[in-house]
Amino acid sequence: MLKPIADRVIIKVQEEKEESVGGILLASNAKEKPQVGEVIAVGDGSVTENGTKLPLTVKVGDTVYYDKYSGSQVKFDNEDYLVLHEKDIIAIVE
Repeated sequence: MLKPIADRVIIKVQEEKEESVGGILLASNAKEKPQVGEVIAVGDGSVTENGTKLPLTVKVGDTVYYDKYSGSQVKFDNEDYLVLHEKDIIAIVE
């Protein structure tokens, strides 16, 4: 499994449903990038200048919304993931 470092988080992006109003389906490259996913792994947290470790707010299993163009896409074991900094997460779904 992938293990993020510092304040990074690994997200499994949730796929959007291919339903549309009026029966028109958009090509996959014309669709908006999804902005919601499930946290798969979290790093240990960032370290301040004085050496204090700041733990992350999100935890494995959280469903989160993140900034539209944030993170780096990676492929591991034939699965697509998004690796981003915790600061790019804008909300946790409760």
